Amino acid sequence: MFFQKHKRKSKDLKQIDPDIFYWIQQERKRQKEGLELIASENYASPAVCRVQGSLLTNKYAEGYPGKRYYGGCKYVDECEILAIERLKQLFQVNHANVQAHSGSQANMAVFLSELKPGDKIMGLDLFHGGHLTHGSPVNFSGLLFQSVFYTLNLETELLDFNQIEDQVKKERPKLMIAGYSAYPRIIDFKAFRQIADRYNCLLLVDMAHIAGLVAGGVHPSPVPYADYVTSTTHKTLRGPRGGFILCQDSLKEKKIKSKIFPGIQGGPLQHVIAAKAVAFKEALDPSFKIYAQQIIKNTKVLEKVFQKQGIKMRTGGSDNHLLLLDFSQLGVTGKQIEESLEKAGITVNKNTVPGEKRSPFVTSGIRIGTAALTTRGMKETEMEQIGLWISKVIYNPSNEEILSKTHQEVKELCQGFPLPTDDL
Repeated sequence: MFFQKHKRKSKDLKQIDPDIFYWIQQERKRQKEGLELIASENYASPAVCRVQGSLLTNKYAEGYPGKRYYGGCKYVDECEILAIERLKQLFQVNHANVQAHSGSQANMAVFLSELKPGDKIMGLDLFHGGHLTHGSPVNFSGLLFQSVFYTLNLETELLDFNQIEDQVKKERPKLMIAGYSAYPRIIDFKAFRQIADRYNCLLLVDMAHIAGLVAGGVHPSPVPYADYVTSTTHKTLRGPRGGFILCQDSLKEKKIKSKIFPGIQGGPLQHVIAAKAVAFKEALDPSFKIYAQQIIKNTKVLEKVFQKQGIKMRTGGSDNHLLLLDFSQLGVTGKQIEESLEKAGITVNKNTVPGEKRSPFVTSGIRIGTAALTTRGMKETEMEQIGLWISKVIYNPSNEEILSKTHQEVKELCQGFPLPTDDL
């Protein structure tokens, strides 16, 4: 009865659910009029959004293509096969699983494929740029497994492979994790592989943040070195929110399949998997390499601006899509700067820094990423202006006049760079 009643109005969300319609419009306005500089966010294409919002959401498809527990899967099978084949081509890998609902579940599937509860894992300390799923005690990875950590060298602020090897030699983890949420430099995957081989531990690379940079050829690939590679699809890869797992070995692929389903998930999200296929096709286009190159160029412009403005960056700058700013000596917190920048129409996230002395809810730094604004078409000229705006706010976080004026200038800039999804 409900759908019959609303049949003629089925495309008019404003009439069906005015509350949700209103909040979506508010979010659209926020995205349209503001600068998105959260390093883990991006804008999916109209095609990705349309497919993710398609009628494929209606289909239950437990299992894998050609081996489902439900009938009527022949068309979603073809979508999933396309996603797998495109992903394998994109990263030059033998096996790919595209069913993980998120990067966290991709990591969980790898852990459960190779480890038993209580086995030891080693990742980068969260305060040094690691991730919750790399062993944090508040996460399943730290609750189910014995977690130990390596850290950055506090003098160089870089990965120190002598220190990492000493820690691996001491702790003898069964699995070591590389790949980070706030590390702004190139990762030497070969060095991790050599340590893993010397101490007989597995190597998982979580490339969630840099997947698009790897696909675009501006960061080395972990595929030749890792036992498993996991990733999200929505950061620099610019797809829908989801995850995937790569490996070269057919036995490992079989383990992963069984741990994703029936191990930790039921029916895969076929609308999201099809949207992943679209994103992988977009990333295979030559234009994506140009996009990835522009991300790096834009980051380098921000780096130069902050250097000139005397704002400390951990590691002194960046080789990828993100910068980690440190306010330890400025008398302000990451939380304060995040809130002030939001008033100025600029969205970032507070972030811990190596050697952090403040709570993760307060922090001494912020993390800045250029992937989303690069998608929007902004280049070096815009990045220089944005860097100056950010710097002004950092030095004047409580000056409401400056925040208001900056917000107006941000709106004016954004008018010249429509959202990719403006027509949706």
